[in-house]
Amino acid sequence: MDMVIQPAGRVQGEVKVPGDKSISHRAVMFGALADGVTQVRGFLPGADCLSTVDCFRKMGVEVEMLSETELRVKGAGLDGLQEPSDILDVGNSGTTARLMLGILAGQNFHSTVTGDASIRRRPMGRVTGPLREMGAVIDGREDGRLAPLSVRGGGLRGINYDSPVGSAQVKSAVLLAGLYAEGMTGVKEPEQSRDHTERMLRAFGVPVTEQDGYITVQGGSRLTAAEIEVPGDISSAAFLLVAAAILPGSDLIIRGVGINPTRTGIIDVLREMGAQIECLNERISGDEPIADLHVKAGELKGVTVRGNLIPRLIDEIPVLAVAATQAEGVTEIRDAKELKVKESNRIATTAAELRKFGAQVEELEDGLRITGRTKLQGGAVVETYHDHRIAMAMAVAALAADGAATIRDWESVDVSFPGFAQLVQNIR
Repeated sequence: MDMVIQPAGRVQGEVKVPGDKSISHRAVMFGALADGVTQVRGFLPGADCLSTVDCFRKMGVEVEMLSETELRVKGAGLDGLQEPSDILDVGNSGTTARLMLGILAGQNFHSTVTGDASIRRRPMGRVTGPLREMGAVIDGREDGRLAPLSVRGGGLRGINYDSPVGSAQVKSAVLLAGLYAEGMTGVKEPEQSRDHTERMLRAFGVPVTEQDGYITVQGGSRLTAAEIEVPGDISSAAFLLVAAAILPGSDLIIRGVGINPTRTGIIDVLREMGAQIECLNERISGDEPIADLHVKAGELKGVTVRGNLIPRLIDEIPVLAVAATQAEGVTEIRDAKELKVKESNRIATTAAELRKFGAQVEELEDGLRITGRTKLQGGAVVETYHDHRIAMAMAVAALAADGAATIRDWESVDVSFPGFAQLVQNIR
């Protein structure tokens, strides 16, 4: 399905964004492993999170959808998952695949994990490697580096794993396997990745400690059912933050957004560029900080983004590149090779599609160099590569262009932000 996005003079008003994708995934997974019944409110009913629900139902977990955004998970307990009679299909969800591999590594049964064409291209060796070190038997294409993957778990031993990359998915997979391992399991990262797993494990009653730089869990630690309020997803809010930052006269409030400090790099960078962003009504729920974000347009300037900032905004880089086209001077994004193994190669796809708007974007080995300020041209016909973040980033570019743009394969947006196009229409 194609979507035509018309330019907008400004965005204004008050909106809410869908629930955080990362937290929604974990709420279902941890609820499935817990003793008791977990209530989840604010769940993201996107395709990725529904893939997680489907996979755990195939392992005998009862998940009741009370409404589109509220569900109840009847926990099977740490050792209560059942051997699936069918392949576990994660769809387009890398989070489902990698975190679930950690859980499957601890099960005394056989399972097979696959996904769509994008998932079958994405690297899984960064997860299967340490899980094999712990004792799981995992096989698949390219010696277990690509899905489909066959897992025979159980008999795990705890390890201290020095991850070569700062990746929440790698860290989470190892820690989840650690719940099933003998002894302690720890993960050390070169730079801190998002910490939703550590926070939610604590909310479910699992002690998570730090020893000598390793985040650790004790094997056999049981989870106790919890009530989880999923905050609005800052990665979804980022598209609206950038739209308000680059459209003159904009004044927008986004209610109830998660502001976990491992995820707020986009706010820090937009403020450095000159956007006016305030955090209002700050509070804590389920160990996650939440706030209302008030953003106004500003005169933006180019910045350099690199180093330990990158893991804090890795998913927001495509839309940050859109902001950079409207900033005075050069914006350079480095140390972002991880973008090459997302739903698409987001370095290449972001550069290629922004050039269709007349933007000056240079593709670098590990990032992008964008020269602004550029008047974006209407009439672009944009490819999404079935990547939801590319689709929405280009929609934001279209809002700032001097004419409408057509975005191909718009349905990919349903992965994380169903209703995005309608919401954009309502805040003009």
